[in-house]
Formats: sequence, structure tokens, C-alpha cells
Amino acid sequence: MRYKNYIKWSRMPTTWCPGCAIGIVFKQLTFTLEDIQMPKSEMSVVSGIGCSGRAAGYFDLDSVHSTHGRALPIAEGIKRANYKLNVIVFSGDGDLVGIGGNHLLHVARRDVNLTVICINNETYGMTGGQMAPTTKKGTKTLTSTHGSAYFPMNIQQIVTSTPKHFYARSSAFRISHLQKCIKEAIAWEGFAFVDVISYCIENFGRRMGFKSPFEMLDKIKQDYRINYKPEGLLGDFELGILKNDDQKS
Repeated sequence: MRYKNYIKWSRMPTTWCPGCAIGIVFKQLTFTLEDIQMPKSEMSVVSGIGCSGRAAGYFDLDSVHSTHGRALPIAEGIKRANYKLNVIVFSGDGDLVGIGGNHLLHVARRDVNLTVICINNETYGMTGGQMAPTTKKGTKTLTSTHGSAYFPMNIQQIVTSTPKHFYARSSAFRISHLQKCIKEAIAWEGFAFVDVISYCIENFGRRMGFKSPFEMLDKIKQDYRINYKPEGLLGDFELGILKNDDQKS
């Protein structure tokens, strides 16, 4: 199985803006599926609303483009109906953590056997670049023109608050590390969340002063470093994998 077999080429090119990080993550997922030789008949992809949500229509396999914030409960329903399926949720931070934040709390608490890939670009990109629950404090957006007054939602602490957990943070720049995170998340028996530091140049980056997608990608490269053996939680600008299979701790 080649990575190209997982893609619906009749719908190419995608509607994502040139240089958008979503395309990078989408391709790394297909590379990972090729690496583990995942049969298309044994998987399903679910996405919500937003730029990332369009990914469901680009996979050449069973997929669902769900309503806003409902990717997780729909994915859980699919998994409970057919527990043998590998169900992957591919969506954005606004959909998963904002509109669907309550679902994230309880799907993680129930340890539903799902793999979640979150495109974390800190904004609602599709609707103009509004402040998201992941927007860093002080960042200027369409709805926080003087800078966000709030601290961002800490996804890491939400996911790791349960004794048994899998949380990985990677980035659109560290593609080998990203593939490793996705591969381990798919293999994990239980709820697995891959938080991918990404970027939106058109409705977020340009407002922040970036001139090109490369500048934003290079900023991620400079800011984030991989911690291969984290002790405790990851630092704000650390990439790595946190997993605990001890359900009694």
C-alpha cells in the first residue's frame, strides 16, 4: 500500500491555502499509514468543521465530515459500533478544544480507543482568524485586537489528567517526529491525542506580521525543541510523548 492510495486524487488540489500547515500534517499521516501498512478497509477518518475538517473528503476511504464540535462523539459512536475499526479524528483546535471541548473531557475520561490528530494553529482560521481557546495570551487576532487577555487552554493537562493516557506534542516542522507520534498513537490501546503545533498564514500569521508560510514554519522550528525523555509534563515549548498505561496511579 502506497501513501498515494489513501488519497482521493480526483479532489486535488486541495482548497487549503498555499503553504498551509494542514497539508503538511495530512501528508505525514498518509506516509505513516503507508509505513504501518494500514488496510483502508480497517479504518475510518472523522473530522469536524473548519479548514482541517476538509481532510475527511480528501481521504480515499470511509470518512465522515461531521458537524461543528461533534467529531469526537461521532468517532466514538463508530468505534463502539465496530470496535475492530481504527478510527482517526483529524480536526482543528477550535473544533476539538473550543466548540467540542466538553466532548474532549469525557472521551478522554472514558479512554475511548481513538486516535486524535489536532491541527493546533491557535486560531479559527476558516472564519477569519478569531481568537481561539488555544490562542496565546497577548496575541492579536480579529477578536482580540489589543492582544488576548486570557491564558490558552492547556490541552496537555486535560488529556494527562486521567491515570491512563497518551498525549503527544509535535509540529509541522519536525515531520519525522510527527510520524513517530502518529504511529505510536495509532498503536496505543485507548484514547491517544496528538497535538500538532501548526500555523495559518492567511487569517492569522499576516495579522501577526509574518510575510510568508516559511517565516511561520521557521518560527516553529526556532521556538520548539524535542524532549525525548520528558520527566513530568512537557514545557510550553517542548515537543514529546507522554504516556502512562498504569490505570491505578
